[in-house]
Amino acid sequence: MALIKIMDFTATPKTSWFSSDTDDDDKRIQADLKATCQLPNHIAIIMDGNGRWARLKGKTRIEGHVAGVESVRDVVESCSQLGIRYLTLFTFSTENWKRPEKEVSALMQLLVKVIGRETRKLHDNNIRLNVIGEMEILPEKVRSVLTKTMELTKNNSKLMLNIALSYSGQWDLTQACQAIAFDVQAGRINAESVDEHLLASYLSTSSIPDPDLLIRTSGEFRISNFMLWQCAYSEIFFTNTYWPDFHRSQLYEAVREFQSRERRFGQTSEQVQKKNIPTNKL
Repeated sequence: MALIKIMDFTATPKTSWFSSDTDDDDKRIQADLKATCQLPNHIAIIMDGNGRWARLKGKTRIEGHVAGVESVRDVVESCSQLGIRYLTLFTFSTENWKRPEKEVSALMQLLVKVIGRETRKLHDNNIRLNVIGEMEILPEKVRSVLTKTMELTKNNSKLMLNIALSYSGQWDLTQACQAIAFDVQAGRINAESVDEHLLASYLSTSSIPDPDLLIRTSGEFRISNFMLWQCAYSEIFFTNTYWPDFHRSQLYEAVREFQSRERRFGQTSEQVQKKNIPTNKL
């Protein structure tokens, strides 16, 4: 796939990441969520609805993407404050390359501007940036700024922010199967040893746990080719809210819903409840 030429894109969000003070009500809400001891370890979000939000506001699709950056900032910030360890954002899918070149170029330029400007803030707040997807087909300028940020933040440990760029679940599974086939052919592994654990180790997400909670905005009820293997047991939260209107209050709602669900993983309710009963060792 040919690289997309980056257009001149001057519109940028006005706010900066990690610049807002958390008010007392927000601190109380976060404390209540933490007190349950059932926070998701990994949250994945399909950020959808920028274009429809813009249309309702009489704005361009590009302006909708710009508005969505504020939601990214607020969600990253609130996840960091809550103590969520992993956050994965579906930023640009393999299928999104089919969109008009002007929109794709604007998205790439917006990504360069936001990451380039906020790298220091991410680093200072102990956030690690990671990218999953086909980075090799991204424009060189995009790859450069992402690589520099990943290198700078690689030892940070408070929150890993995974950006899914030029990513699809089918691509992830296909490249994993190809890599396994090559290793079997080369004699590095035996075909008999291929199981779900080995396949998972070849996915682009092999270094991170699977999502506990998957959020999809904009009222769509599908996962759109996103982390198909990894979300096998994710709790899914659908909301009608368009992404530019999705902020920490909506995130808290999704986390509360997650905390209300019983995660059985094939077991019965009785088995799960018995496992969760504290054992008196006295």
